[in-house]
Amino acid sequence: MCATVHWATSFLFTEYKYAGGFMTVFAVLIFVFLGSIEGFSTKSQPCHYSVGKTCKPALANAAFSTIAFVLGAVTSLVSGFLGMKIATYANARTTLEARKGVGKAFIVAFRSGAVMGFLLAASGLFVLYVAINLFGLYYGDDWEGLFEAITGYGLGGSSMALFGRVGGGIYTKAADVGADLVGKVERNIPEDDPRNPAVIADNVGDNVGDIAGMGSDLFGSYAESSCAALVVASISSFGINREFTPMMYPLLISSVGIIACLVTTLFATDFFEVKEVDQIEPALKKQLIISTAVMTVGIALVSWLGLPYTFTIFNFGAQKTVHSWQLFLCVAVGLWAGLVIGFITEYYTSNAYSPVQDVADSCRTGAATNVIFGLALGYKSVIIPIFAIAFSIFLSFSLAAMYGVAVAALGMLSTIATGLAIDAYGPISDNAGGIAEMAGMSHRIRERTDALDAAGNTTAAIGKGFAIGSAALVSLALFGAFVSRAGITTVDVLTPNVFIGLLVGAMLPYWFSAMTMKSVGSAALKMVEEVRRQFNTIPGLMEGTAKPDYATCVKISTDASIKEMIPPGTLVMLTPLIVGTFFGVETLSGVLAGALVSGVQIAISASNTGGAWDNAKKYIEAGASEHAKSLGPKGSDCHKAAVIGDTIGDPLKDTSGPSLNILIKLMAVESLVFAPFFATYGGILFKYL
Repeated sequence: MCATVHWATSFLFTEYKYAGGFMTVFAVLIFVFLGSIEGFSTKSQPCHYSVGKTCKPALANAAFSTIAFVLGAVTSLVSGFLGMKIATYANARTTLEARKGVGKAFIVAFRSGAVMGFLLAASGLFVLYVAINLFGLYYGDDWEGLFEAITGYGLGGSSMALFGRVGGGIYTKAADVGADLVGKVERNIPEDDPRNPAVIADNVGDNVGDIAGMGSDLFGSYAESSCAALVVASISSFGINREFTPMMYPLLISSVGIIACLVTTLFATDFFEVKEVDQIEPALKKQLIISTAVMTVGIALVSWLGLPYTFTIFNFGAQKTVHSWQLFLCVAVGLWAGLVIGFITEYYTSNAYSPVQDVADSCRTGAATNVIFGLALGYKSVIIPIFAIAFSIFLSFSLAAMYGVAVAALGMLSTIATGLAIDAYGPISDNAGGIAEMAGMSHRIRERTDALDAAGNTTAAIGKGFAIGSAALVSLALFGAFVSRAGITTVDVLTPNVFIGLLVGAMLPYWFSAMTMKSVGSAALKMVEEVRRQFNTIPGLMEGTAKPDYATCVKISTDASIKEMIPPGTLVMLTPLIVGTFFGVETLSGVLAGALVSGVQIAISASNTGGAWDNAKKYIEAGASEHAKSLGPKGSDCHKAAVIGDTIGDPLKDTSGPSLNILIKLMAVESLVFAPFFATYGGILFKYL
């Protein structure tokens, strides 16, 4: 356990050193690009939306946007690091509690995840609120400039999340694939066996990828959805009339969400105690249902007390009259759409239902049919979530324009503390099982941790579903804010400039996925070769009389992830800058729309395919039903086919899939931050053609 903590901390510090260098360079770019709009002038400029009024200088907006970017980036890094620390200490405690029973172990794992969830939700909210008030000391009545500068907070959070997700994902999956292919398939040794040289790297990867990366990812979603809502509100009646409480409605939603999740947590740990294995998954599902129900009441109260009955919302150049109950419906539809996405994700990734059982059954004829069934499952799992997202977009936009879409995204993320609790619970349980195996503890304890882990795989998939669904809504809200700020009246797909942008944007998620998948494959190749070398050259390793060289495998994962996370990150960060500067805002709007439509579908499919393959393998290993027993036991040809499917799905569900939702959000928020520059100087090539 001490080795895991040490190497996880060491990797994150290395990763953050590179991320910090990027943060510095990009902060300079923000300041230079935005400051150059008025030639770095310190004179007040005409307001963009409030005609006839003057706003703070472009140089001030550049400076405060840069500060907000750094604040968001640092908060994201700290959130990920603290989450990792919580998880590494919780792993061993969960293993120890498993000696007393599955219920005790469940409570420790779940409470540890809850601590991380509340820490991230509260820190993100606190830093954003403090930044708004401190920036307000300078901006005064210029709320348009204030909240335009605050968008840098979302950009900082998401840019660090990208590096955390990609870097951590490459690290954990390279180790996982190497450990499984050689250990399980070739050597027939159990998962997390201490004889496997890659086992420590695998456990470290769970903490830096699934915990730190996932924490940064959901923080980025929260920060961006809040910023998108605040930008639109600042140019609506809330901002025009300087109504501070209604203006803070997005933050009030998040605040009530923390309280609702706190109440919900008590149901899992105090009111209804888990005593048997078959009670674990229902207990986690109840968390989603209860938090959604409690939050619906909380939203109704906030909408009633915090909003005037009638107000206006900015709608592409006009002001749309909206009532408080309509805004309540927008938040509620996002909240309940998230629950629908969560349950559909569970249906397609839990081995309690027929889709995963069918995938497991397909392993009878080998790995090829397993892969075919898994891919088909992933494609099919996209259908209902897309309908849920489409319905929530239609209803929220009809009621309150782009502000409605932004608060719908916040509604989906309002139970982020519960979402993170059940998401982080999975990797904590997984590592607890690894510690039990490496410590040589009894078979009964390993069975208990495996039961916790099986439920955790499903809840992790549900968490990814929430993140992807909210990313679609957040990206659309940011897209609307960008279009308004860039002065685009209509996005006409029949215009060549826009259509070529659509094509390129739809291609980007494939390019990005190719880079991340290849990175995992290259690193896994080195890992497999190293693990094979150690088994072949270290006498007594298979007999357990000699120790493997764990450090070399950790170094392979570390070096690969640090090196390989830079090209995908560069692709995402430079695309809006290059397209906006050289091809203009119309083409960039096409790129953003194409990336959103394409990226959401690939992300859902990839995450669910990988989750299904993982749980199909665990279904065979557990042998809990007559059907599962007929496919096993561990080490059989059927089980080996399932392991191969699981290793193919690893980079899909833990690297490419989760990273894609950051891609679509990050490109949108970056375009919004740089929109003033693109509107002034963008489209260099078309100006001279």
